[in-house]
Amino acid sequence: MTTYQVGYFVGSLSTKSINRILSKALIRVAPPGLEFREIPIKDLPLYNHDFDADYPPEGRALKEAIASVDAVLFVTPEYNRSIPGGLKNAIDWASRPWGTNSFTHKPSAVIGASPGKIGTAVAQQSLRSVLSFCNSPQMNAPEGYIQFTPGLFSEDGEVTDPTTQQFLADFMADFKTFIERVLTVLPRS
Repeated sequence: MTTYQVGYFVGSLSTKSINRILSKALIRVAPPGLEFREIPIKDLPLYNHDFDADYPPEGRALKEAIASVDAVLFVTPEYNRSIPGGLKNAIDWASRPWGTNSFTHKPSAVIGASPGKIGTAVAQQSLRSVLSFCNSPQMNAPEGYIQFTPGLFSEDGEVTDPTTQQFLADFMADFKTFIERVLTVLPRS
């Protein structure tokens, strides 16, 4: 069986982020054949075109981290009806300089949690638009808008609701299938 390396982004910079807990839950319920590593974004300076000629170490590390994985998973909150600034900044770093876009042909999936009933639906639509421009094949279904209620997950990502656990397990199984399909057509370089 082929094992795929999945890099994941947690859109919130908070150490107590509910999306960080969701990422732990997703890893717990993922099928065999997927290995995960977080791609950190908190130490990136604000992207500036002036850096394109000489990327700082944080920008190079980000691009190297994305290059070392087969696929990317975005686990993000919604800030002001869009994606968090830190996550957008990371995408800007990874997609530059022109001609070195790290997301080109990299399979991706998007999911998120918030206390609100619509989860992170609007942020995910914004993120999908950005990823489309970055030429990242996206798993468009199922969509995962998780309403984070007290007790739904333990701090270490154990899912306490069987229906939610099954949904997340199915989401991750579908993501694995999606990765396999994309990489069959667009083999790893």
